[in-house]
Amino acid sequence: MTDYWLVGDTIECLNENSAMQNVFSTRHNDLPDELPLFPLTGAVLLPNGQLPLNIFEPRYLNMVLDALAGPRLIGMVQPLPGTESDLPELHLTGCAGRVVSFNETRDDRLLIVLGGVCRFDIVKELDARRGYRQSVVNWERFAHDLDQERDLDLEKKGLLDSVRRYLEQRNLSVEWEVLKDLEIPELVDTLGCSLPFSPREKQGLVEALILRDRYDLVSALCEFGTTSLAEASPRPH
Repeated sequence: MTDYWLVGDTIECLNENSAMQNVFSTRHNDLPDELPLFPLTGAVLLPNGQLPLNIFEPRYLNMVLDALAGPRLIGMVQPLPGTESDLPELHLTGCAGRVVSFNETRDDRLLIVLGGVCRFDIVKELDARRGYRQSVVNWERFAHDLDQERDLDLEKKGLLDSVRRYLEQRNLSVEWEVLKDLEIPELVDTLGCSLPFSPREKQGLVEALILRDRYDLVSALCEFGTTSLAEASPRPH
């Protein structure tokens, strides 16, 4: 799979193992009852997307190393807005990612890529382990994330046209030919993870129940973002 993330004024390609199902994919019966949590504002993961992360804090290095020794799953979840503490309150819905690649650096960082697996609801938080948070989770509301959604009624061209206008307004670029080759589930969730939507908008995507809902929301956010930015731009005299 080719995935993307936003760097500066470009959405760049990330060639890694597919986030879609393959021989390494997590199955429903393998999903654990407890999950380590990585709270990070503005960084979300969706079931068919990927998320690159630069890990340097000791507690999150512990978290990644523990995940690698186990099922390789980490729960991405956003803090609630306005919580600026070391232990912020969290949204109750996030998405688990499987560590599909990692690299060590000489300055004691880990560069990892998470492939989206399944969303979850937090049931209750547990005592911190080795400095990082963990919780009991429930997967049932999003069990369909583990199926291969193939909604052929979702039209790719219209979505890409909305994205093109949105990116042009922001002077952002993307490798369009590669983007066009993605299947609809990968395309929708890649865009949802990587486009510069607000944390609140990204949380809406995390909580959108099915692929069609995420498709509609990504398209609407692009259209609204294009219109609002155009209206805010000064008009020439």
